Formats: sequence, C-alpha cells, structure tokens
Amino acid sequence: MRLFLAPMEGVVDHHVRELLTALGGIDICVTEFVRVSEHQRLPERVFKRLCPELNNDCKTPSGVPVRVQLLGGQPGSLAFNAAKVARMGACAIDLNFGCPAKTVNKSDGGATLLKNPERLFNIVSAVRERVPPEVPVTAKIRLGFEDRSLYLDNAQAVYEAGANELVVHARSKADGYKPPAYWDYIARIKQAIDIPVIANGEIWSVEDWVRCKQQSDCSDFMLGRGALATPDLPRQIQAASRGEDYQPLSWPEVCQLLFGYYQTTKSLYPAKHLGNRVKQWLAYLRLQYPEAEQLFENIKRLKTAEEIERHFFMSGAKAA
Repeated sequence: MRLFLAPMEGVVDHHVRELLTALGGIDICVTEFVRVSEHQRLPERVFKRLCPELNNDCKTPSGVPVRVQLLGGQPGSLAFNAAKVARMGACAIDLNFGCPAKTVNKSDGGATLLKNPERLFNIVSAVRERVPPEVPVTAKIRLGFEDRSLYLDNAQAVYEAGANELVVHARSKADGYKPPAYWDYIARIKQAIDIPVIANGEIWSVEDWVRCKQQSDCSDFMLGRGALATPDLPRQIQAASRGEDYQPLSWPEVCQLLFGYYQTTKSLYPAKHLGNRVKQWLAYLRLQYPEAEQLFENIKRLKTAEEIERHFFMSGAKAA
C-alpha cells in the first residue's frame, strides 16, 4: 500500500510537505499546480518556487519523493514545460484534470477538461512523448464535470494516452467536496484500465479508509483534507494495514507541530498577515480536535507575534 499526500492549492506547500512527511506514513507527495498557459515557456525559478525539493533530488528532507504537477489545456505548452522540469530532475510529472475552482476552469484548466475525453488523451500523449520514458507521467481526474457520465471515458483516455498512474477523486466537479465520495466508481475504473489507480476523496479516518478500500478495490490512496485535520492519519492507516497498535498524537503534540510550522513560516509573510497560514490549518484541525477550535477563536483576529504565541503556549505548545 502507498499513501499519497494530495496537492491542495494554497495549502500544501513545501513547508507542509516537510512537516507531514517527517511525521511518517506518506509515500509520495504532489506539488501545488504549476499553471501553464498557451505558448508559455516557464523559467526554472517558477518550478523551484513551488517545488524547492528539485534542489534535493526531488524529495522532501525526510526522503519522500515529490511529483511536479502541471495545469493547463494546451498539449504543446504542457509537453514543453514537462520536458523542461523533467530535465531539472523531477521524479514524475503529474497532470491536473481535477481542480474544481471556477477561476481555473474558466482559464481552460483543471476539471473543465473532463468535458472532452479527447482533450485529455491529447494532453497526456503529448506530455508522455516529450518526457523521458524513465520519468512517470501521472494524472488526477474527478468523475466528471456537470455529472459523472464520462468517468470511464476520461479514465480510458488517460490510460490509452500512456499515463503510468491515475488518481481518481471520487466526485464530479458539480459534486464539489460534499459527501459522499462515490468510491464504487473507482472500482469500475480499476477493472477497465491496466495501470495503478489511486483512490481519493472523503478519507478522514481509519474507518473511512477501510470503507474506501472495500468499495474502490484499491491498494493505494491519496489523503487531502483528512491529513490536515489529523496530521498522523497516514501513520494510523499504515499501522491499521499491518494490524499494528498505534497511539494517535495527542492535542499537545499536534499543537507543537503547528507551532513549529508557525515559527518556520512567520517571517515569510507581511506583518499584517502574520499567522494566517496557521489559522488556515486550524480550520482543518478543529474538525477533529476541540482544542483547535478554541485556539482558532483565540487567535483569529490577532496580528502580533507576542499575542499569537502566548495563546499557543496556553494551548500546550512549548518554546523551542
């Protein structure tokens, strides 16, 4: 079994990848998307800004591989930039056909491409042709755009174009992020194509993982919001898969991790935005930890380091 960390735009940056992979349980990460417009030839600095792991053999400090994700609708431009980042040392190229954001879809990227399986085929085949054969080309799709009627056509298009693996988020764009996830559709995709299929969507707990495994028939899984709400969820799932006992992280341990993230990132943003990234993460953590709700309420309007850090200490964090 492999566990993937999902590429959540504006949330899972290289700092989060470093922190969560250091905890253990994650086998592969994917970057936030690198947007590629028509005729665009991106400089190396753009790829390294979103994937600084390119300077470390394309791995996090704890040694977990990081795939570089590209987003766009033009085969030639995507193929050119995929070949370039492959030469820079990318361990794999991932193509985004799943982003449901309106701004992305209006710019001919993400889930809007699911309306036309032929477009997926053309993009994947162009990228696969330009990228060296030893560098995997992977893709992520949803089950459709307005509905789920083309889910199998889209999966087959990606497969027939030469992709090495396929991640399936088990909802359409119209479904958004509302439960349920339709994991049984993934099982049908897995039966129809002969490449590894990774199940994604609505895995918040070990119990969800068990149900997803049963319904999707997959052995590989991608975690997104669930891994942010419960940072050691990958470790919990890995332990469950091996029949081992595992003691989940306590709130003070999670709070300490979050405080470390705050300390790492606080100098990267203007003073008026101090603490915004930890506040964003707390919005996920409070889904699982009552103490996170209280910490979020205490700091959500605070702007100074002294005030924010005082509440962290009151919540269980300790100074380095």
